[in-house]
Amino acid sequence: MAGNLLGLDLFSKASAFEKKDNNQIQPSIALIIDDIGYSVSRARQFLELEIPLTYSVLPKLPNSYYLSCEINKNGHEIMLHQPMEPYNPDLDPGPGALYIGDEEDRIIRVMEENISEIPYAKGINNHMGSKFTACQIKIFQALRFAKDSKLFFVDSLTSSNSKGYMTARSLKMAAAHRNIFIDNRVEESAILYQLLKLKRHAINHGTAVGIGHPFPETASAIKTFYNKFLDSGASLVHISEVIKA
Repeated sequence: MAGNLLGLDLFSKASAFEKKDNNQIQPSIALIIDDIGYSVSRARQFLELEIPLTYSVLPKLPNSYYLSCEINKNGHEIMLHQPMEPYNPDLDPGPGALYIGDEEDRIIRVMEENISEIPYAKGINNHMGSKFTACQIKIFQALRFAKDSKLFFVDSLTSSNSKGYMTARSLKMAAAHRNIFIDNRVEESAILYQLLKLKRHAINHGTAVGIGHPFPETASAIKTFYNKFLDSGASLVHISEVIKA
């Protein structure tokens, strides 16, 4: 794997967005760290990197409010990581979740409570939610409220059946969707490989959105990627900079 990673500098040589003058568009990569709120120390691993990251904070956890304040103080963007119903009934999305059996007034009430507990949140993305995001009417109701609350939406794409991104666009919301999960395999070399794939996507398409989780291996891989592989071919930015208005 190490040899392959060293050979992947060819990603930086893709010509689609090579810088030719000062007005050339540089590819942008937005990295979202999901599941913030359980552990202060794990969140701080990423803050200590001092690079642009977006933190998606789960509601109703002991550290959610405190970490939102600390992350904002450090100059990073915050999102509400809104729990939503998965297809697998054995998976618990956690407190503050939305379900397809919810009436619209409950969806609004739950989201209001969650947003109030995550200060400085500029947008939302779904935590789990494969079943909820596939239900047209329910994701429409949730996103209409998010739009009214002046929040953007990032579809985590936990299911290929998700209607989240297209629904957001139909509502004329600022929105984006995830391109790559970077740490489905929690091994530093595997995560670095995914980050290099993300860079190639950004070079080919102009922007890329990656989602990771607060694992020590993820923090270490991002540090290596930033220091050794993120040259002038692309830049790390907060998610609002790649959101499609």
